[in-house]
Amino acid sequence: MSNLIVIQNATLVNEGDEFQGSVLIDDGRIDSVKRDGLIVAPRALEVDATGMWLMPGVIDDHVHMRDPGLTHKATMDSETAAAAAGGVTSVMDMPNVLPPTTTLELLEERRRLGALNCHVNYAYYLGATRDNADEICRLDPTLVPGVKVFMGSSTGDMLVDDEEALRRIFADSPVMVMAHCEDAARIDQRMAEAVARYGDDPDVSLHPIIRDAEACYQSTVRAIGLACETGARLHVAHVSTELELSLFEGACPRISAEACVAHLLYCDADYARLGTRIKCNPAVKSVRDRDALRRALNDGRITLVATDHAPHLLTEKQGGCRRAASGMPMVQFSLPAMLGLADEGVLSRPRVVELMCHAPARLFGIRDRGFIRPGYWADLVLLSRKPHVVAREDVLSLCGWSPLEGTTLGWTVERTWVNGELAWDGREVDRRVLGQPLVFDRP
Repeated sequence: MSNLIVIQNATLVNEGDEFQGSVLIDDGRIDSVKRDGLIVAPRALEVDATGMWLMPGVIDDHVHMRDPGLTHKATMDSETAAAAAGGVTSVMDMPNVLPPTTTLELLEERRRLGALNCHVNYAYYLGATRDNADEICRLDPTLVPGVKVFMGSSTGDMLVDDEEALRRIFADSPVMVMAHCEDAARIDQRMAEAVARYGDDPDVSLHPIIRDAEACYQSTVRAIGLACETGARLHVAHVSTELELSLFEGACPRISAEACVAHLLYCDADYARLGTRIKCNPAVKSVRDRDALRRALNDGRITLVATDHAPHLLTEKQGGCRRAASGMPMVQFSLPAMLGLADEGVLSRPRVVELMCHAPARLFGIRDRGFIRPGYWADLVLLSRKPHVVAREDVLSLCGWSPLEGTTLGWTVERTWVNGELAWDGREVDRRVLGQPLVFDRP
């Protein structure tokens, strides 16, 4: 394959602008960008992008690839292939695998797995526990995006609900603290009440009532309080309520908020149609919450959009609030779905690119990625306005299903380049393409 590639006559969406132009890639990096014209490069492999849109590859700061230990439902190979097919060129993977990634040794082992299996660029969070503060202090900030803290809403060693342990994590972490904020005591109480009234496994429609807005709000208040007290950089994962959004109005610049695609697409009325396929933690809540999140995409309260991509087998999604697994695969269709919201007028296409590409790069200080700029790695996605209905056979995640099955998406990912290599050609993923570890220059 030629090291020179020229993408001609696309509509570029980049840095708040949308314009006709061409991009030259040389040896994996963007060499030049020309507005309103073609680039003359006789030795280059030429891609005619007339009538198509070129954007930076999506950076998803919140995925669960399930590898190692849970590879019956997902692997690094399968999920990064799905990412590439969706125009996602970098992922940051969560630590709740088996064994949980709570030591530097386990973190290094996941990096070794990533180098062999990831078809997009990758990084891994360290998971916080009640007693691994010494491991957290020894993290290399250039290699690790953050420390994931489950603030009273997880299981096993990764649930951290002790105040002193939390304070030490927030105070001593050399990297961002990313917090899952739900109050476990309130959730346990409301689950017990629901079981007493409705039986052992209440219907999934009760999920947003059991894991309610107040549970999220109380925990987020606690996290923000700790961040303000210790000076920690705090990133609140998957904000799902209007109530929480009030906490990010004029918030400290060291505190940021993430919205996830599922909470922007769905509301509690959708449980009747999709059932446990949209069961996730925190729960998909009311239409008022969904619409408040959509508004917050445009006013700065939401910093970035991710997926919380969390595959489970459909057999694991059987049951109700107690028995059905929480989480859904979203990474393959997140960008087309968000561009669909742009078509509906929820936000603009440049704002989609800001929230899914530029903002993650800026927030985490990712080196040379997230923008279409000379010198940056050529992580790029080319899309067409070609409507298609999501079918099960389209799904590349190992779990083999999507909550978007049967949905018509107005955008199709035609090509995805990862470090200048064609990872997705519109039909299949080239599994010879392997991503690179993300490098972080702390802002």
